[in-house]
Amino acid sequence: MKKALTRQNLKSFDKSDMLNLLLDFPLQCRAAIEIAEKARVLFEKRDFKNIVFLGLGGSAVGSDLVKSYVYYENRLPVNVFREYALPAYIDDSTLVFACSYSGNTEETLSAYAQAKKRGASLITISSGGAIKECALKDNITFIEIPKGLPPRCALGYLSIIPLCILAKLGLIKDVGPDLNQAIRVLEELRDKNLNPGVGVKDNIAKYIASKLFNKIAVIYSASINFDVCATRMRGQLAENSKALAWSHFFPEMNHNEIVGWQNPKKIFKDLMVLMLRDKEMQPRVAKRMDVTCDILKKEGVKILEIWSRGEGLLSRIFSLIYIGDFISYYLAILYGIDPTPVEKVTYLKKELAKI
Repeated sequence: MKKALTRQNLKSFDKSDMLNLLLDFPLQCRAAIEIAEKARVLFEKRDFKNIVFLGLGGSAVGSDLVKSYVYYENRLPVNVFREYALPAYIDDSTLVFACSYSGNTEETLSAYAQAKKRGASLITISSGGAIKECALKDNITFIEIPKGLPPRCALGYLSIIPLCILAKLGLIKDVGPDLNQAIRVLEELRDKNLNPGVGVKDNIAKYIASKLFNKIAVIYSASINFDVCATRMRGQLAENSKALAWSHFFPEMNHNEIVGWQNPKKIFKDLMVLMLRDKEMQPRVAKRMDVTCDILKKEGVKILEIWSRGEGLLSRIFSLIYIGDFISYYLAILYGIDPTPVEKVTYLKKELAKI
């Protein structure tokens, strides 16, 4: 039975206080700027040929955000690797960010060791753990962020710090004005649209969560700039709501998946399409979304649109992510579960540790 989104239910099921982490996210973003300003890079500036991020799960989404944000501006290839091993092109001309919130992510530690062996310029970001020990021992740049968060709740630190460091190295433009604007948009969203005191009528996250109850979310976005928003929302629905979802991107979705919306028709009633939209996305992509919505509606598929907020690109990316985070939180409460624990991940790590 679906639970009501009352303050009593929030407190009853949110035993680890995920809500306060969400409400404090704009503060985390400001703290991330301060940490980046104090950070000291231990290698000399040089001409890099590419930029690579290492990370998994919540520790990698910040890297996805950086890649999405600099897509049009960046003159160097940017890639995010979620693997144990690195491709051959990673060498002494590569700038590598190794991001692990816990500092103990085994895949990231493995890739870190390979990047170091190949002479890459390394920057490590974590709250401690083995990667901190390695960085200090190897005289590698280490940037420490606060402990005590679920990794997925450290997005501000894991995206803003790399952005600021890239700007400090002269590899991207100054991001200060865009960051300040984005934080203001997040604060306004929190206060006027997303916090528990705002009713379902004016709270987009509560409204969409209520529509997603007992449904599988199908999340679509543009592949440029906003792919991170769809990836993040899928991950948050999995970890916070303990709910399955899938995601795909335009225009690629129109070249394959759109045809699949024919069978099996009996499951269509259990699906809810979420279109992540932006006023400044590529016009042909926007038109593709419009036509795709028409096609899906003819199949009887339910569709909800979520529009980005703010003027600058960074504001618009962060706004969709923030809305999605609150959707996943409220959906967890509707299911009557604590959004914070990820018991299957914990079990998996324990089993791997036995080997």
